[in-house]
Amino acid sequence: MSKVPELTDDNFQSTIASASTPVLVDFSASWCGPCKALAPTIDKLAAEYAGKIAIYKVDIDNAQDAASNFNISSVPTCVFFKGTKEVDRFSGALDVRSIKTYIEKVLA
Repeated sequence: MSKVPELTDDNFQSTIASASTPVLVDFSASWCGPCKALAPTIDKLAAEYAGKIAIYKVDIDNAQDAASNFNISSVPTCVFFKGTKEVDRFSGALDVRSIKTYIEKVLA
């Protein structure tokens, strides 16, 4: 499984803006149980959709500006981007099938 890269406030905007594919950002926190439950699913999807969608993680405690800019009020929250524009999001530790539904919608 691939290790999903973590973004910080320093590289968040530039990474999203330079992506050649849609982007999924998993906003989470090290102290969050549901975030830990979701992490293996996100890792699996990153490997499965490599080259089709770029997947990143953001620890809201390490990237407070990014979390604030996108009004992240609960974790885990996953936000989908095309270019720098948010196109969809979901909150909570969804199962792999539910997340694939979101991904397929964004890729369509």
